[in-house]
Amino acid sequence: MTEVSIGALDALDVGVGRRFEIGDEAIAVFRTDQGVFAIGDRCSHAEASLSEGELFGTEVECPRHGAEFDITSGKPLSLPATKPVSTYQTRIEDGRVLITIEGEATDG
Repeated sequence: MTEVSIGALDALDVGVGRRFEIGDEAIAVFRTDQGVFAIGDRCSHAEASLSEGELFGTEVECPRHGAEFDITSGKPLSLPATKPVSTYQTRIEDGRVLITIEGEATDG
């Protein structure tokens, strides 16, 4: 596993998704009042970018067909999605956001 810094916590707006590419991984990162969460950026139903979706608390709505996902677990909360998306461990250190990626990764 590799831990990668994606930048300063202050650079992430609360309630807005942001896409990061780390190695071969496209990751949607969300800053909420509960913390920073990272999930796979591709909807498991129609491959739309979840980072472009609207965030409601800890639920993101896919901008393409409206499927909702829990950003804390990756689980789908509504149809048409039935499969979860990947989740990534995050932590804050010295004001920077770190994401853990399985395998080798490089800053994106």
